[in-house]
Amino acid sequence: MNLNQIQNVYFIGIGGIGMSALARYFKYIGKEVSGYDKTPTILTNELIDSGIDIHFEDDINLIPKNYFVENTLVIITPAVPKNHSQWNYFLERNYQVKKRAEVLGIITKDTFCFAVAGTHGKTTTSSILGHILHESGADVTAFIGGIVENYNSNLIGSGKTVTVVEADEFDRSFLHLHPNIACVTSMDADHLDIYGTDEAIKESFTEFADKVQDKNKLFVTTQLPLSGVTVGVNEKAVYNAFNIRIEDGSYVFDVETPNGILKDFRFGLPGRHNLMNALMALAMAVNFGTPTDAIARALASFKGIRRRFSYQIKSENLVYIDDYAHHPTEINAVHQAVRELYPGKKVLAVFQPHLFSRTRDFVDDFAKSLSQFDEVFLMDIYPARELPMEGVTSEWLLSKIDNPNKKIVSKEALIPMMVENNASVYVTIGAGDIGEMVGEIKNALNEKNI
Repeated sequence: MNLNQIQNVYFIGIGGIGMSALARYFKYIGKEVSGYDKTPTILTNELIDSGIDIHFEDDINLIPKNYFVENTLVIITPAVPKNHSQWNYFLERNYQVKKRAEVLGIITKDTFCFAVAGTHGKTTTSSILGHILHESGADVTAFIGGIVENYNSNLIGSGKTVTVVEADEFDRSFLHLHPNIACVTSMDADHLDIYGTDEAIKESFTEFADKVQDKNKLFVTTQLPLSGVTVGVNEKAVYNAFNIRIEDGSYVFDVETPNGILKDFRFGLPGRHNLMNALMALAMAVNFGTPTDAIARALASFKGIRRRFSYQIKSENLVYIDDYAHHPTEINAVHQAVRELYPGKKVLAVFQPHLFSRTRDFVDDFAKSLSQFDEVFLMDIYPARELPMEGVTSEWLLSKIDNPNKKIVSKEALIPMMVENNASVYVTIGAGDIGEMVGEIKNALNEKNI
């Protein structure tokens, strides 16, 4: 498919974090962009403000009349149901209908492509890498699965020759990519509704890793059964972060590399998992030939990603952090960072489970992760693309949490109950629509703190 012949791009599910990055990209390069989503969100509002036409009804009459078969590309998200009227309208008339991953594959095929894979850490690692390359002057465009605070966007740069993409394992999407340099940050069991077994996930990651034929261009953690350049924190690895200390709220560290020791990098995102993400991005940038001083400046200036350990309130008496974590491993990482930063403080965690299938598959691990906090508010499961499953409820998960300070809290009661609580540190966690409540929660807690 030749994108130069495309005049119009229509998105079904335009408000998704990955879809919206593509929408921004096509808008930037001069295409006519519009689309549908189920409900208005902060992201869809931002896209509308940028001049993109979006509607929220599945009505074929809302498709622009000048979007003809020969000049229009239709991009769909896997979350769209098969009976979607607009989707079927396009299919029946033989429009070019592609998944987001297929389109990323087309865009990246003729570029030097960095692909960041892993069940956790993709968004942060690709954001840091995109920021490093952009700040160093590389001709880069980075497609990010989160809003990068430095740019207030999920698109970094406007380059034509270098791309950075998240290599998403969902639906085996990452197999459409053409990576020149890649990394794998983790291979934990997830998306079992798609893969069925942990072994099937690992096989898919192995297939992705095999797309990088030169294993000196593939970066992996020491725990993974993949051949590549190893990256680690305080361990035996080709790229190893050591001499780690905290100064003025930031990590300062040195790095062993194949070409010697690099000293005194500064990085402000909390948590050892984020330090690992920064090190992975550093290793790929070094391999690409990015100057060390440019890497150091970019790491020091990186502000983070919206909803990734995102500080909403940070005062002496009150801290409120919001995080997208939706897997037990990610919740453990949030807990580790909070305890490291705020030892001895009472921490209230508010968790909205995401997907019935994920809750079912990891219920014991979720319970163990959540039990570590001082108090837990558990919201109803956010269904996303799924229908309810018998017996899979937040009450079931709550019964397994080994912590007496726990309760189910409705969306309507959440903010009043958070305000009444005596915690010093509040953390909202989840990948559902809890993210839409963050501003309101912040305002209510700020009023309490006056």
